[in-house]
Amino acid sequence: MTHNISKMRVLFICLGNICRSPAAHAIFQKMIDDAGLSDHFLVDSAGIGNWHVGELPDKRMRDHGYRRGYRIDHHARQFKISDFDNFDKIIVMDDDNYRIITGKADNEDQRRKVVKMVDYLEQYAGEESVPDPYYGGADDFEWALDLIEDGCRGLLKLSR
Repeated sequence: MTHNISKMRVLFICLGNICRSPAAHAIFQKMIDDAGLSDHFLVDSAGIGNWHVGELPDKRMRDHGYRRGYRIDHHARQFKISDFDNFDKIIVMDDDNYRIITGKADNEDQRRKVVKMVDYLEQYAGEESVPDPYYGGADDFEWALDLIEDGCRGLLKLSR
């Protein structure tokens, strides 16, 4: 059986792959599943650092996401150079993520794949980053989720 569907391969990146990027992974996956578009996308997430490889996301992010109907359960992994070849879009959460990931690119084609989550914001257009809630409180996790949901909605609209 042949499949002629070309999947858009999307990788979400944050610092440790335990808060923002696994949330974006879960949120975008649920949005495409709910829209009946699962066959059109491959979604993953990774972190810049290796501190949390193999771990579940931060419990606070899992709990906040669960209350919104998301199952944030991706096991953390570290970004690999081969991800430039394996993904069409590499979506980072802040300027530091952008600088570090584009700094690993070997060429302009790879650099062009790296975009910021805030580029897809609609409701919160003008925000400069999805701030890391790790050292914050409940409001910081909720704000990160608000921004990620908005960005994922914008990404899905542009990807159709």
